[in-house]
Amino acid sequence: MDETSDEPPTSAVVLDSGHFSQVIFNNVEKFYVPGGDVTCHYTLTHNIVPRGKDWVGIFRVGWKTTREYYTFMWAPRPSDVHGDTAVQQQIQFKAYYLPKDDEYYQFCYIDQDGMIRGASVPFQFRAETEDDILVVTTQGEVEEIELQNKNLLKENEKLQANCESLQKQNADLQEDLKKTQELQNVLESLRSNTEKLELELNSLKKENKHLKELNECREAELHQFKEQIQNVTSEKEHLETKLKTALDHVDQLQSQLLSYEKKIEDLVRSDHDKTKQCESLKEENNQLCMTITQKEEQKKELKHCLEHLKGSEAKLTLRLQNEQQQNNDLMKELEEQKRLFQALQTKKKESDEENQKLRKENNSLLRRLSQPRDVSSSFVVSQAQAFVPAPEDFVFGNPYHAAGANQARATGIDSIRKCPICNDIFPDDIESRDYEAHVQSHLLECPVCNRAFEKSNQQVFEDHMLCHSLERL
Repeated sequence: MDETSDEPPTSAVVLDSGHFSQVIFNNVEKFYVPGGDVTCHYTLTHNIVPRGKDWVGIFRVGWKTTREYYTFMWAPRPSDVHGDTAVQQQIQFKAYYLPKDDEYYQFCYIDQDGMIRGASVPFQFRAETEDDILVVTTQGEVEEIELQNKNLLKENEKLQANCESLQKQNADLQEDLKKTQELQNVLESLRSNTEKLELELNSLKKENKHLKELNECREAELHQFKEQIQNVTSEKEHLETKLKTALDHVDQLQSQLLSYEKKIEDLVRSDHDKTKQCESLKEENNQLCMTITQKEEQKKELKHCLEHLKGSEAKLTLRLQNEQQQNNDLMKELEEQKRLFQALQTKKKESDEENQKLRKENNSLLRRLSQPRDVSSSFVVSQAQAFVPAPEDFVFGNPYHAAGANQARATGIDSIRKCPICNDIFPDDIESRDYEAHVQSHLLECPVCNRAFEKSNQQVFEDHMLCHSLERL
């Protein structure tokens, strides 16, 4: 047996089913002397593609299947597997695994599917005898032997051709047999399907009879349905005309609604901006009120201004609440959008005027606070230090923050007049028009309503101008 423990792939295919011409064995001796290694030479033709599990075995003549091998060796795989030319190969069988009797054996090439791809002529394992000694013959005998050899070669070629034709016929018959088996399987499946179809046909016949009876009843109902459909069709045409007119009207209303919604969004945005400004003004007024309350004994004029600011604040809060209520009503009642839009325009103008008045009053109040009165410098410093609001509590900054943060210098206190926007401090002897011109340089004034905006709030100013353009429309 072979040295390896792996068994080669075999099959139960008989000899007639092999393809013996795909591998040709060369230089096969009539006999091999026992006790020595045997080298097997063979040629792989272009009709075979060698694979990893192909093997060459030694079989006793008369074998029936590839399972009857005596010993085997794995066939080496050539480097050029897919070449179109024949490849010469050889395998060496060790003497230890060779047969010890004088029976006839032959080499066979088996692929990894267990199919025969080539077989050699028979040979023996025996010692050399006297019969094997070369006998010298005459020229006539040599010519006669050569003639016999030629005749034998021709007969051998004919036999090989017949063998190939028989192999081809055998392959065709096997293909026909496979097709016949497939057709038989198809026929059996068709028979079973036919039986099922017959059963289904009987059931369908019964159902057809029942359906015919139902069809007669349905035809009478169908006649009634046709009459009803005609009535419904006429009514449908009438409704379609009404629907078309209603849709046209709805389109007009939707276009109007979109324009109103856009205007309302602009008004809501403007109102939101005004609300923020009012809140900032309210906070600033609260701070001013606290400052004026602490100094009401020294400055009676500031008390009068404080009362005026409180009244203005109450009016502004009331107006703001009215505007918010109007905005809520606008969102809920779309039918009164046009009338409410005009009312909002009127309210907006009044609110702008009121905001302008409050701003002017705040500016005048700041100027009054910046001018020194009869109160001594030390008292002003102490009052400023007693209550110094943070700069972020005011919209334009705290005018007293610089005075409270910087202590009195050796020569006196710093001036509390400073720009409410950039916080620049100005001396006491600066003229009011110069101070106002500096503050005005930080502002953008609306040419329509004379409302002032900081230059840093460029987007708010542009939105305000857009509201005026919408009002003209």
